[in-house]
Amino acid sequence: MLEALKAQPADKILALMAAYKADPRDTKVDLGVGVYKDASGNTPVMRAVKAAEKRILEDQSSKAYTGLAGDPAFGNAMIDLVLGDAVARDRIAAVATPGGTGAIRQALELIKMAAPDATVWLSNPTWPNHPSIIKYLGMKMAEYRYFDNDTRGVDFAGLMEDLGTVPAGDVVLIHGCCHNPTGANLTADQLAEVITLLKSRGAIPMVDIAYQGFGDGLDDDAAATRKIASSFDEVLIAASCSKNFGIYRERTGILMAISATADAQPLTQQTLQFLNRQNYSFPPDHGARVVTTILNDPELRADWEAELEETRNGMLALRQQLADELKRLTNSDRFSFLADHRGMFSRLGTTPELVEKLRADHGIYMVGDSRMNIAGLNEKTVPILAKAIVDAGI
Repeated sequence: MLEALKAQPADKILALMAAYKADPRDTKVDLGVGVYKDASGNTPVMRAVKAAEKRILEDQSSKAYTGLAGDPAFGNAMIDLVLGDAVARDRIAAVATPGGTGAIRQALELIKMAAPDATVWLSNPTWPNHPSIIKYLGMKMAEYRYFDNDTRGVDFAGLMEDLGTVPAGDVVLIHGCCHNPTGANLTADQLAEVITLLKSRGAIPMVDIAYQGFGDGLDDDAAATRKIASSFDEVLIAASCSKNFGIYRERTGILMAISATADAQPLTQQTLQFLNRQNYSFPPDHGARVVTTILNDPELRADWEAELEETRNGMLALRQQLADELKRLTNSDRFSFLADHRGMFSRLGTTPELVEKLRADHGIYMVGDSRMNIAGLNEKTVPILAKAIVDAGI
């Protein structure tokens, strides 16, 4: 049986990690992996997370299963964090999932059950796991234009033209904030136009919000998701706690499904729990319990929000430093988009050949589509990157 298996495509980011580790140069810079790093190159455990884990260790009396949807307290805390009061609580079904990826997978499974002929529309570009999972599930997929390689901003005209062809009943996946891989986000006015268009087309939004708090702040980063949620009868929302709580390895996420009415919610909730049962039975609890403990304790929450703000402002400072250094070296504003982008990533909008030149000549490692992790920089490596970009002719 196993000899009939076919080799799967290698993960490009994992291959990039291996190449970086094997590079002997002291000046090498890793901008490939999508993990937050501090100025020392570490991915620290947040203060509030350590405190919450200590409390859980002391107080927890059982490791028994929670429930197919996870601990209801986690669901309530995350719904409050992501949606606030944008939608009536009795319309929202929710299940804990193994990370944001698990939430995406379960959302797509739900779509496949409810509307097997629906096409899922993805921004071009998008996070590579989006199309990978859709393809694996045998679902229909289409793209809408998103990034303008010339301006390094959103190709709004192309986006609206493409979304203007979406048939009723299709699902449109939208990044809630901090677009991955580009860092370019819709403005509030642009989002309003997208919502009006999608409503007129009869489309169903699906929001992937993985970086809440990394862009403009917790509430500002949730604004687009809340606006979408309050504007449609049905919305799917996949949220991750990996980045904003720094608990990558704990695999903590949630899928929320908003039904048109409170009467429709119980069936949606039962279906989500059924899907959890089929795929992994009970979701992981430790990370979810850490998040719940933090969000429900005023002192821990205040410390978490303060550290998250330090992280966010640190990335914004690195963006501005890089944009300023490139302006100094080029005597132009060509790279001002770097300061305008939000989140961990920016896409340079250059060719795979020049990305390879950055690696070969300067030890700068980034994904082939020119996505770079801003959090992989520090004050000392920003000038190294800026000079490499200029020397490579980007």
